[in-house]
Amino acid sequence: MRGLLVGRYQPFHSGHLGVVRRIRAGAPDEELILAIGSAEQSYTWENPFTASERFEMIVRALSEARLDRVVVLPVPDIHRHALWVRYLEGLLPAFERVYTYNPLTRLLFEKAGYPVESPPLIDRGRFEGKKIRALLAAGRPLGTRVPPSVAEYLAQIDAPGRLRMLRGGPARRPEARRS
Repeated sequence: MRGLLVGRYQPFHSGHLGVVRRIRAGAPDEELILAIGSAEQSYTWENPFTASERFEMIVRALSEARLDRVVVLPVPDIHRHALWVRYLEGLLPAFERVYTYNPLTRLLFEKAGYPVESPPLIDRGRFEGKKIRALLAAGRPLGTRVPPSVAEYLAQIDAPGRLRMLRGGPARRPEARRS
């Protein structure tokens, strides 16, 4: 069997990783597709990272966590809810189960006959993409909000500078503080 979890992963954070761990623990023989939703979106405040950058974050985090049997694939939006499930069926490898917290996604997949599960969210107050993007833009430490490999990658691509620019602030990196 194979399950499907669709997310934007802007960025891939420790909450996402925790959900993947729970899914894998509950269905150890099931392969999992992580579909990078809104794959065509990038360089906006809501969707600052490209599909390839999100792919890189996810693959690094999964490797670091030693999670296998997870396939990561980009999924561009079609903006047609009535056709979305059939679109994914034609775009992705076959899947038999769907994991989601989104009420519309649940409705669409259940209507198409798929079993849908919602594993418990992990500390949503700390692990929310919008909050993590704001911390990045402010140059504040993320702590454990993202896996170490993702934090390293975000620094490599200067995510804080990009987010400051997208928010309308100065894009340059903050200078080291002098005592």
